[in-house]
Amino acid sequence: MTPPPARRRRRTDGDSAAPRLALPRRGSVRRSQMITTYGVGSLIAVDNESFIVSGIDDAHRSWSLDEAPIIYEHRLARVLGVSHFRLPPASEDTSKDGVRVRRFPLWHSCPSCQSLQHIRGFNPPAGKNVCTDCDDEPLVPSRFVVACEDGHLDDFPYWKWLHRKNREEGTTGRCGGKLSMRFSGRSASLRAVIIACTCGVPEVSMEGAFRRSALPDLGVRCEGRRPWLKDAPAEFCSQAPRTLQRGSSAVWQPVLKSALSIPPWSDGVADKLGDHWERLRSLGSREKIEIYLMAAFQGDDSVSINAVMELLEAEQEEDPGQGGDSDTGAVGRYQALRRQEYERLCSGNALRDKGRQEQFICEPPVSDPAVLDPFGVGRPMLVKRLREVRALKAFTRVADPETSSEGHKAPLSLTPTDWLPAMEVRGEGVFVRLDERRLDDWADSVEVAARVERMRTNHDRMLRERATDPTDMPSSPVTPRMVLLHTLAHVLINEWSLDAGYPASALRERLYTDATMAGFLIYTATSDSAGSLGGVVAQGEPDRLAEALHSALRRAAWCSADPLCIEARSSGVGGVNGAACHACVMLPETSCEHNNILLDRALLVGTPEDPHLGFFADIVAG
Repeated sequence: MTPPPARRRRRTDGDSAAPRLALPRRGSVRRSQMITTYGVGSLIAVDNESFIVSGIDDAHRSWSLDEAPIIYEHRLARVLGVSHFRLPPASEDTSKDGVRVRRFPLWHSCPSCQSLQHIRGFNPPAGKNVCTDCDDEPLVPSRFVVACEDGHLDDFPYWKWLHRKNREEGTTGRCGGKLSMRFSGRSASLRAVIIACTCGVPEVSMEGAFRRSALPDLGVRCEGRRPWLKDAPAEFCSQAPRTLQRGSSAVWQPVLKSALSIPPWSDGVADKLGDHWERLRSLGSREKIEIYLMAAFQGDDSVSINAVMELLEAEQEEDPGQGGDSDTGAVGRYQALRRQEYERLCSGNALRDKGRQEQFICEPPVSDPAVLDPFGVGRPMLVKRLREVRALKAFTRVADPETSSEGHKAPLSLTPTDWLPAMEVRGEGVFVRLDERRLDDWADSVEVAARVERMRTNHDRMLRERATDPTDMPSSPVTPRMVLLHTLAHVLINEWSLDAGYPASALRERLYTDATMAGFLIYTATSDSAGSLGGVVAQGEPDRLAEALHSALRRAAWCSADPLCIEARSSGVGGVNGAACHACVMLPETSCEHNNILLDRALLVGTPEDPHLGFFADIVAG
């Protein structure tokens, strides 16, 4: 990562004679973290300094193709409205400029003289973050920042916080005094953080700064600042600003979209056509396309006219790129992607489809799946090879990405780009599908419907509270089928983490639930070759899967937090969980698609008052 310094030197790239700015390096992170943890707009601490990751407007100049290669995933790119994706550059000693960062927050304090001011006030030398009045004492970036639900970010208004009762309306800090910050040492709470000013105003602590209405009560409004975007003008914002800890997870949460590479897009031919799609679509006839291919791919027999025509026909049939820009349209397009994957996972691919370049190999187990009949589980599918592309579309602050509407999602660039940062995951998995008829019979139970309706009501309320326009919010996906499959995937991941050779954090769920789908995929979530060692696929053999299901359900029948856990009518943020806690069904954040909400193990195993509430109640009782 490279923040812009005051003094720069020039160098030239190996592929260009034009000089380019060489910027100093400040630490390193893994490529996958640039999508999931330290993406555009996030804050990152490096030694005693703090930076914000810059937008991708100028990334095409600093991200060289050899360090940040292009990734193609045609189905996902069409849904997100881009032509391709790019892998963030690696943080190696030989790397070039890499990912740009900017210093933030800009307010710092000196632990020696206790001065609190904008970093320019300390007059540090170029490239350093020190107090020149205290023998180059390292400065401490502000622990507190201000953010709103529209993604804006700003420094905490220390002057207004201190002068809350001693300032005229409209003033911005011209009392003539100098601020200071000290710690009383009496406790570790905010009451011990004391802000003072030499103008003589009574000192105050930071206690109460995190209340939802703390800043609006002082007349502080969001200034609409976007420090991660270069030269971005301030936006008008009607959202109330909130005080957050600089390292809080609420400061930055990614909006990730992903897709599996499935036939006919998974044999490598579609990747080679990445820069030619617009031209191929415009040609129309088979004869013109064949002439174009002969000129563009001379000597490459893998790009045949038959393969290209098959892809163009599949694109027209799938057509996930339609649907408008509304949240409802976006949800429909993403659901269309899942439905295509579900159909392919159910059918697998024929032996003739499997080649060295094939990125998706899915086939049924050899042994008889009848042993799974008592569980209501159909024939599992062994996904021996898969590729997933995860793209960073946007990010949110304060609000949860799962419940935020499109208006709350902050962009990665000031102007639209035809690409997004993304990462590839290659691995293996097991696809499990439940008997839909048995599911429907169970879901028709009055007790099941009433328990799930309570979760749905709570989830709808949370969506409504966090929506920009409550009248145009997406509906809750909560159904008996969805909650059951989600919870079953969680308990199975916990069980396989003991047998498959992977920790739970290295496994991930992918849910396929609606009126026409009833399954889930559990797969390795690592971004290297260790994700395809065969340990997960081996768990999909019917005999081993039956043993794992029986053991997982017996474990789910008891929790160390019982009876409080199993008797809970609602739990979790907003009451959107049933009987679910970290001691029984919750997983690491990297493993769950829904941030550990919409879970209820009572739907698996029942409750002491109503044992037959659970879909697998007979298995647990047996």
